[in-house]
Order: sequence, then structure tokens, then C-alpha cells
Amino acid sequence: MNDNNCTEPENKELKDIVYDRIRKKGRITFTEYVDMILYHPIQGYYNSPREIFGKDGDYYTSPHVHPVFGQLIAGLIYEMWNALDKRRDFTIVEAGAGKGFLCCDILNCIREKYPDFYKSSAYKIIETNRHYIVSQKELIKRHAHECKVTWHCPDDLKNGRLQFNGCYLSNELLDSFPFNIVKMEEGKLSEVYVALNKNRLKEELGELSISGLAQYFKDLDITLEEGQRAEVNLRVFDWMKEINRAMGQGFIITIDYGYEADELFAPFRKDGTLTCYYRHTMNHDPYIRLGLQDITAHVDFSTLMATGEKMGLKKTVYLEQYRFLIALGLLNVLDEIEKNRQNMSTAQYYKEKLSMKNFLVPGGMGVLFKVLIQHKGVEDNRPGVLRIEEMKSGYQSSVVSSIKCLV
Repeated sequence: MNDNNCTEPENKELKDIVYDRIRKKGRITFTEYVDMILYHPIQGYYNSPREIFGKDGDYYTSPHVHPVFGQLIAGLIYEMWNALDKRRDFTIVEAGAGKGFLCCDILNCIREKYPDFYKSSAYKIIETNRHYIVSQKELIKRHAHECKVTWHCPDDLKNGRLQFNGCYLSNELLDSFPFNIVKMEEGKLSEVYVALNKNRLKEELGELSISGLAQYFKDLDITLEEGQRAEVNLRVFDWMKEINRAMGQGFIITIDYGYEADELFAPFRKDGTLTCYYRHTMNHDPYIRLGLQDITAHVDFSTLMATGEKMGLKKTVYLEQYRFLIALGLLNVLDEIEKNRQNMSTAQYYKEKLSMKNFLVPGGMGVLFKVLIQHKGVEDNRPGVLRIEEMKSGYQSSVVSSIKCLV
């Protein structure tokens, strides 16, 4: 870890808040530390007016790459509407909508291609950042004026004020939840705390702050190796409970980077997956640039699936993002680009190709990101486009040929 010297940019106000908290308590859990860094109501990374998405921010998300991402998901949600017998109260709930690109692309596509669905649906955004809400309202003002979009705070879901049937959608939400860090030390699971040493942040190992940390690994039947660190996101349990209570019938689409537990907590991943993003660079030091860099950890999809099953949320499908997009018709979109090449400028043609390459290239976001879809109250009346679990061997040749076309 960095020695917290003064050469790095920092948010002094947030630094003072964090240091004061540690001085008063002696030390704090890592999840409490990250909660302040990311979600302090004024100074936190996700609540500040600072640009964090896109070229001028710290990283790109899939909706920033190309509108086709949202358009393909719009087609999927249309199939979900059909699977729910075209309910007239079908609601799309998106949590953490960022700049609003995904919402905008979905609604634009639905309005154009599925007008009956557009009339029967509503879109609700759950957002905490008031600066994002301003951007979202400007981007989707046409749909807002047609009373298609409303805004809600997380407490609306938690307290039962938001009830819905339809689809709950999140893209890169769970990786932003604060998390605990544990380490196997001398055959015992210990927890990482954040303390101060001569006005510099340091880590200390101590007893587990909550028994749920040990139970987490017992439920997965996983034992960490000696010296191995791992992140534990306990907040996903309450998150799933809140969605389950709020949703009567429908689907949950979770898109994020992560793995199933056996791979996520494998011995070779000795230092865990903690990653920080700043100006399109990556590092593994969460104690620098306080409030100015993102702090994330990969998602444990095994726990999401197992927890969902206990609640009655059945797994619809779990797969890599590139397989997901191909199943929804991404290769057809590529074919259309080739067919319309003569009607496009050279610059536009290659811009489209390079954008698609980001979704398909090996080792890129198409592989790192996973998609988990769960359903409730739908029995096995699943959208036909999702009957893809058995389609495995056919993908490889299709993707290889597509990438060759994109180069």
C-alpha cells in the first residue's frame, strides 16, 4: 500500500471527516471506511459533482460504449413483458442510472419499436446523487414529459413505498457497495481495520466485527489459504430482500464484473480483487486520492444465486456479457453495419466497428462482465431469447469470425 504521502490529489474535507472518525473510534472496519469515501452525502465519490464516467472521468461503462447495449436490453425487457402476459402495470426499475444513458437508450428503443409496450410501461430510477438526477432529467426529458419516468431514493424500496411488477435492472451497481476485507492469518479468519499511525492511514488485523463474515464462507464451503485476503459484500443480502419484498412478479437483471465463488476466492487470487479507478488507470491502493477515485471489488455471483433461490428468486440464466449480447442479437447488428457500409462515412463505419469490438474482444468487458437474470412468479414461462444455457459450442466460432470482421 501507498504511504499516504502528500503528492497525490485529495479531497481535504473528506480526509478530515475520515480521520476524525478514526480518531474518535480508534479504528474502523474497511466497509465503514469505504462507505464514507464513496457515499458521504456531500464529499463522497458517488455524491460529488465531479465527472466520473466517460472520457473525462475515471472509466467507461457498457452504455457509454454504444447505444446498442441498451437497445438489445430493451428487446429483452419487451420479451419479459410478453412473458408476464403484457401487464399494463409493467415497471422497469433501474438502480444507479449514472448519466442516464442506459435508461435513454432503452426508452428510445421501446418507444420506436414497441409502442404498445411503451404505453403500458413505466420507468423508475433509484438514485442518490442529485447531480446525476439533473443530467438524467435533461437527457430523457422527452420521456419524462410523457410521464414515463419518475425518480426515487433507495429508502422508497427499503420502506415498501415502491412496489412493482416487471423488471429490476442494475448495471455495475453491486461492485460499488461498501465491503469488508478478511484475511486468513495463522489459521484463523481475521478482519482488516483502518487505523491511523502518525497521521497516516494504516491497516490493522483484528477479530471479526460480525459473525456473518465467517458464516459467509461456511455457506460457500470455502476456506481461504494462509495469508489470503478476500472481500465480502454483506450488503447484497439486504439488497436482495428489498427487491424481493418490492417485486410481486417479474425479473431481476444484474450486470457486473465478478465470478462464481470457486473462482472468485481461488488460492491464486491471494490479494483479493480490490481495485481503484482514477482517470482510466487502475491501482490497488484505497488509501490515496480520498474521494477522487473509485474503490470496487468483484461480485460473488454464487451468493446472489443461492440467496435468491432461498427467497424464491429462480435463476433464469447466468453467463458472460458477450454471450448475453450475442443471444440478444448483437451479431445481427454487426451484419447490418456491414450491409449499410456504403451509406456510412469511413469514420462512422470504423467508429461503429471499434465500439462493437469492445463488447466481443477476448479479455475485454464482454468476458469480465457477467449477467445474472432471476425470475419470480413466472414459473418456467421464460422469454424465449433466454433459452441459451445449452448453446455453448456455437458461440466460439461466431465470436471469432465476428472479431476478425471487426479488426
